[in-house]
Amino acid sequence: MALAIRYKKLVLHALIIAGVVTMLYPVLWMLSTSLKPSDMMFTDYSLWPKKITFDHYINGWKGISRITFTTFYMNSLVLVFTAIIGNIVSCSLAAYAFGRLEFKGKKLMFSLMLITMMIPLHVLVIPQYIMFNKLDWMNTILPIVVPKFFATEGFFVFLTIQFIRSLPRELDQAATVDGCGPIRIYTKVILPLIVPAIVTTTIFTFIWTWNDFFSQLLYLTGQEKLTVTLALRMFLDAMGDSALGSLFAMSFLSIVPVFLMFLFFQRFIVEGIATSGIK
Repeated sequence: MALAIRYKKLVLHALIIAGVVTMLYPVLWMLSTSLKPSDMMFTDYSLWPKKITFDHYINGWKGISRITFTTFYMNSLVLVFTAIIGNIVSCSLAAYAFGRLEFKGKKLMFSLMLITMMIPLHVLVIPQYIMFNKLDWMNTILPIVVPKFFATEGFFVFLTIQFIRSLPRELDQAATVDGCGPIRIYTKVILPLIVPAIVTTTIFTFIWTWNDFFSQLLYLTGQEKLTVTLALRMFLDAMGDSALGSLFAMSFLSIVPVFLMFLFFQRFIVEGIATSGIK
């Protein structure tokens, strides 16, 4: 019996390892190819390069049209962190209102908020584009980050609501007895207790905004405004096949922040989703 259990565990772990290798193979191949000389990129098929060079990273970081990848990284970081601040502030406030406060039309507004999660993004593209164009916000990050400050991400609102509902209302009552109003209850009681939900919002906002291509392609046009995801496309558009090495090198560097974000905060992701009831 014990031998059979060990055999099942061995098979299970072997399958998991095989799945991990399968998923990581494209990334490993990209890293390996970025370290190979140009004349060996498609002739040396081994994951371990026979000859290693860092020229692709050096040339790729120099960027395009005298704009280095430092500029593209800074553009992405400004965009991402602004979006994070917007989502944390607006979504937590909206969740606190739905989860704790009583006001007229609460159920209707909550239902409308849930409906927004079911509307495909592409349905809203044309009216949003027309509106932002009339506001003269094109070629800026405003069309991407300003909506974040109005709790437009229904998923994060719903996640935080579920977390707030798990907190005992006696905490609010005790704070009210001590003279706290709704704002102080939010800042002094609720906010410190929903840190896992806030961290989860931060991580998902970082990953989704960093990897977003469509919205950034739609609203950002000037080369000095480009983010990392858009700059990668410019290698092929501007230089053709000769820039494939730099493309692979910069593509690998572009996934490093996302990988590190998930690696260091994976525990908070699991905790935030599990404790909020979303499975």
